[in-house]
Amino acid sequence: MPEIVDDKSQFCIPFLLDRLRIHTDRHRGNTPPFFIGLNGVQGAGKTVLVSALNDTLRSEPYSLSVVTLSLDDIYLTHDDQVALAQAHPTNPLLQHRGQPSTHDLGLGEEVFASLAAERPTAIPQYDKSAFAGQGDRVPTAQWKVVNENEPKVKVVIFEGWCVGFRAWDDNTLRAKWEAAVRQKESGDYNGRLGHVQFEDVKAVNDALRQYDVLTNDAENPRFVYEWRQEQERTLRASKGTGMTEEQVNHFVDGYYPSYELFTETLREGAFKTASHSDWEGRQLRLVVDRNRRVQEVIKI
Repeated sequence: MPEIVDDKSQFCIPFLLDRLRIHTDRHRGNTPPFFIGLNGVQGAGKTVLVSALNDTLRSEPYSLSVVTLSLDDIYLTHDDQVALAQAHPTNPLLQHRGQPSTHDLGLGEEVFASLAAERPTAIPQYDKSAFAGQGDRVPTAQWKVVNENEPKVKVVIFEGWCVGFRAWDDNTLRAKWEAAVRQKESGDYNGRLGHVQFEDVKAVNDALRQYDVLTNDAENPRFVYEWRQEQERTLRASKGTGMTEEQVNHFVDGYYPSYELFTETLREGAFKTASHSDWEGRQLRLVVDRNRRVQEVIKI
């Protein structure tokens, strides 16, 4: 896998430190944990950026206790994912992990609430290499426990491919799906949304509404196919098992309709519909090229 150069921290860290300062000033004397949401298509360099954020916030002069939770870590167990797929045999978007519906939101909400209350919290883990790349949750006995015999966690980094996505109303959803179908029929289309049934897309959109309890950008979302292949090659090399190239493409096909549907609202501002009026300035968007290099920085 090509080396991912970190050219994102120089933009993200000052932005986040400023937001952290505002958060601390607002809660002087008893500062609750600061939650950071990080979105990026698969392979865009989220892991490298998270590592840099961890190192910075843990080091002087901040010396903060930081924990990272990935959306991947709250995927359904393998058995539950198989059951979900069998319950929706005609919906290609639910045949493997990835889309809204394939996460254990109850677990995620429980972990977030526990971290917010600064209680001892076991952080879930997921093994993507299990079951020949289908994945499975790591046994709970192997989860790391925080807030127990160490300083309380003060920063929570939550990262994932659809963190911040917001569901559409049914009319807008249908209009977007119909537009994709028309484009596919015209022959000038390289997406996936137009290849699936509206009922299948609606199932994902309906599920996404529930993700609000939890709640970097690419020039072209199709970069995700190449980047995901790179990730899987690395996984196969390190663990000796994983998906084939054909399986990876099929896997990403199951994600891609959501990139087409929900990236727009994320780019406009994930907090725009929030009840508070000071949503502006809470989000930073980095646009990266095929080589994952930052091309544009936008404060939203």
